[in-house]
Amino acid sequence: MEYTINRLAKMAGVSTRTLRYYDEIGLLSPARISSNGYRIYGRKEIDRLQQILFYRELGVPLEEIRKIISSKDFNELAALESHLSALLARRKQLDMLIANVEKTIKAAKGEMIMSDREKFEGFKKRLIDENEQKYGSEIRAKYGDEAVDRSNAKLMGMSMEQYEEYEKLTVQFHETLKAAFEQGDPAGELAQKACELHKKWLCFFWDKYSKEAHIGVTRMYVSDPRFTAYFDKIAEGCAAFLRDAVQIYCR
Repeated sequence: MEYTINRLAKMAGVSTRTLRYYDEIGLLSPARISSNGYRIYGRKEIDRLQQILFYRELGVPLEEIRKIISSKDFNELAALESHLSALLARRKQLDMLIANVEKTIKAAKGEMIMSDREKFEGFKKRLIDENEQKYGSEIRAKYGDEAVDRSNAKLMGMSMEQYEEYEKLTVQFHETLKAAFEQGDPAGELAQKACELHKKWLCFFWDKYSKEAHIGVTRMYVSDPRFTAYFDKIAEGCAAFLRDAVQIYCR
């Protein structure tokens, strides 16, 4: 069955403007243009749009989606299985948050006692799940399952005070890195302070620090577009700037 852009947009729950934009960036083009100028989409385009929306739901940037589904090695069935695993993990995390809220309500009513650690279990689990979904395969390939599992266990074992310290440090690191980037000197005092904060930030996850690993992870920030996108939200070019600054810091 074929669909005009208006019918497809309505069925998929997106705007026609979105579909036109996907066409502009080479992400999803119509099967053909009708004699009266309408964009016409067929089964192949519908399946491709479904994949795009799955990836968007999981927070993957459009440029990364385009690279993935345009790859000659792209396997639609394998992608669907991956989506299912990610969504099941998200449901598990949501179930934990729901249980956490329910416990908190009962504690507020005096029906039970809730420890400080229990109050933060859902939030820490969400952080771990999000990291696994976005970066898990790359991190595990680089550092091994054992190291990643130890890192996750360390995060889950954080006290309430440690978790609050981690969140404050994240904000401080981002603000310092942005200010250092605006100065433009990776060897400058502010940039080196950002590197020190980054080291402390990493040590919330790592059970053992090394200069080689510190340099290696910042190189991965540049080589992997997902990590690059994370730091470019602070300021475009931040990932490469941090890499250069850390190389100086670790000397």
